[in-house]
Amino acid sequence: MHAKWVSVHPAAVAFAACIADLVTRNGGIHVGQISPVRSLPYLVRMRLFDYLKLDHGSEFIEHEEAGRFIPLKRLANTRQLSDFIVDMIPLLHATPQEVEPIRYVISELGRNVLEHANSPGGAFVYAQYYRESRTLSIGIADCGVGVRTSLSHAYRTGSDWDAICLALRPGVTGTTPKFGGNEYNAGAGLFFTKSIACASRNYFVVYSGSAMYKLRPLSKAKTIMLYGDPRMDNHTRITDLPNWTGTVVGIDLAIKQEVPFARLMQLIRDTFSVDVRTQRKEQYKKPRFI
Repeated sequence: MHAKWVSVHPAAVAFAACIADLVTRNGGIHVGQISPVRSLPYLVRMRLFDYLKLDHGSEFIEHEEAGRFIPLKRLANTRQLSDFIVDMIPLLHATPQEVEPIRYVISELGRNVLEHANSPGGAFVYAQYYRESRTLSIGIADCGVGVRTSLSHAYRTGSDWDAICLALRPGVTGTTPKFGGNEYNAGAGLFFTKSIACASRNYFVVYSGSAMYKLRPLSKAKTIMLYGDPRMDNHTRITDLPNWTGTVVGIDLAIKQEVPFARLMQLIRDTFSVDVRTQRKEQYKKPRFI
């Protein structure tokens, strides 16, 4: 725990809980005295120590969570995912039109874990609402097989970075090598999530294996553009991180979208269909002999 930090992004808290759960199932955590740093009350209230299985040694007055945050929760099945979404909606103080894209994002992130991660402990999720900026920060982490392994059943993935970029493209799912997905999974979840973050000029990050993709927010001076290839977005590429077999996703979302939801959905559908057609042409392009 950093001596000066008061709070950290929900993705970091969810990731810490995920690591703690993994270590606990493999023998436990052994530490000395916990220093009374500024972050301690915050992390205790976020329920991190419930999963660290440690005595923080301090007494704090718990602040009411209603309208500000949803502390760490484990998602091990669809019912728990549905309960989290139900609890989250009052947190947003938003209209149904504003809630819908955020509901979809969380549903897709949770469903990805439950269907593809093969994580023994499920996933850990945490959401924090910032009233002044009307921004929702969400973090979800699992200790499953990771993006590269999940996609390797259907695609050739040369590296963790390549796998993350592939997973962010529309129409890509580990359930089938066919671009565009199938009747059960269209491969739109992470692409939609990235698009929502892009449209609200906010951050989005995916960390799996030794690689991390970080979408940087667009400045107000730039026009919002959605790309099928995530490498065309304004992003940061990191490929030398400590290897994490699972996946961590963090996202900040503006409650009031700059682009109306109906227009955003049309942009996403158009980008999806164009990119899928392009990928299919590349996949089945025959060599020409001269």
